[in-house]
Amino acid sequence: MIDVSEGQQEVFLAIAREFSVIMAKKNYGRTDIVRDESSPTTFYAVRHWASASAAEACHTDPEVSALTTRLYQMATVTHVVNGVRRAGPMRLVAPDRRARGMEPDRRSGFDRRSNDDGRDDGERRQGERRVGPRRLRGRAGAIDLVAAARRARENAHAEFSHFKVGAALQAADGSVIAGCNVENATYGLTICAERVAMFKAISEGHRAFTRIAIVADTPTLTPPCGACRQILWEFGGNLEIILANLASDEATHSLQTLLPLPFDARLL
Repeated sequence: MIDVSEGQQEVFLAIAREFSVIMAKKNYGRTDIVRDESSPTTFYAVRHWASASAAEACHTDPEVSALTTRLYQMATVTHVVNGVRRAGPMRLVAPDRRARGMEPDRRSGFDRRSNDDGRDDGERRQGERRVGPRRLRGRAGAIDLVAAARRARENAHAEFSHFKVGAALQAADGSVIAGCNVENATYGLTICAERVAMFKAISEGHRAFTRIAIVADTPTLTPPCGACRQILWEFGGNLEIILANLASDEATHSLQTLLPLPFDARLL
């Protein structure tokens, strides 16, 4: 189900046509676009896969990822496979389906976060809502990645350094996967927020990423450490890196500028 931003219907249909061409050219299957008669901005994209392997190949196709990124800039998408959540990437389902008795999504907290500990009267931040695996949207097509990282920072386990960091990684399909730093008494086993977010994303089936936001409570914006830069490059390539703090300061870099001579599989 695709909820297109007002005035973007023709842009969406152009993207849908490009996707159909790729589906046919690469023998992934075919797709049908159906307009919701009750809402001029709602469409249903029905995909008929040639096989399960074709579906997986399509999800990791760079051309498809590029189209998906464009789509998420102007639409809200809810993925449903045969009426239930998909077990691999893009595992989304509308909240009302979950409320009607489907199994809870423990990762997104629907089964256990009935209130917000530490906030007066369970108050939630205005303009943010949870849908599926850490997807944050204030309005159709908009993802506040820095807000997601700030919220992730609140869960940091920093008992020794008291230096809390939050990260929010955006996958090519628009999903937002959050992470925080988790410290260990042996120090060497401590893991940074950026790596937590990336490892969570990989374990959930995501393989293509566009950007990551990193938030710490420091007057000088805190970049990822060397280990995190290597991991981000290994799995994400030349990501957009958004640095922010709690005072609304922000800066954007490309990972290539932060890691100009990376070690990767090309050298093996």
